[in-house]
Amino acid sequence: MLNKIRLDQHLVELDHYPSRARARDAILRGTITVNGQVASKPGQTVDPAALIEIADDAQNYVSRAALKLKHALDHFKIDVTGLHALDLGASTGGFTQVLLENGVASVHAIDVGHGQLAGELREDGRVIAIEGLNIRNLTTDHLEGPVNLIVCDVSFISLKLALPAGLALAEPGTHLIALIKPQFEIGRDKLGKGGVVRDRFLATAICDVISNWLETCQHWQVLGITPSPIAGGDGNHEFLIAARKPG
Repeated sequence: MLNKIRLDQHLVELDHYPSRARARDAILRGTITVNGQVASKPGQTVDPAALIEIADDAQNYVSRAALKLKHALDHFKIDVTGLHALDLGASTGGFTQVLLENGVASVHAIDVGHGQLAGELREDGRVIAIEGLNIRNLTTDHLEGPVNLIVCDVSFISLKLALPAGLALAEPGTHLIALIKPQFEIGRDKLGKGGVVRDRFLATAICDVISNWLETCQHWQVLGITPSPIAGGDGNHEFLIAARKPG
């Protein structure tokens, strides 16, 4: 009899996912079945010969974050064809990948880190990777052309600090889609166990604060807010806000 193996490890060894973290996430979202039964525990052991079936919309993307932007583009009915985008907080490139498959002309993929952007995206001629740049310091000197679309997914910083530099560079008529992460918009004293915002009313209030800030301080027209289709990796409920620069 073959030795059993952890399910998350098995998924990686079968080349279904690039890492155990990605496999774990897929399992916890209920997208993996083993011999016809939905798996719920990444650490459960399975027979290597077991029938594994996957129904994961994120599987073919470099990051599960792709599902968030896909939802926002569909929900807000924003056509990005031919646009020149800024991806603020690009990381591995989930948002960038979605923009490319939806026909953008170019993407400046910006992140403070180094070496995170997936190789397949880095090699795409439409992608300009800018690494090691704090987006608060972004200027026209960093860009190779105009900006008429901004997407943003950042952590450990408020959108009120992360967005202004990019918003200032946008042409009139530019659309913004940004991920609101309530845990990074409030003080630690308001966070629950594990850094999770458990008060839904507080999360809604945070969305209102960001919306009001965009309209009153940045003078952008807010088009709406929608819950993210999946929770953050830490379990926090997240939201997507869309706005447009008048003109």
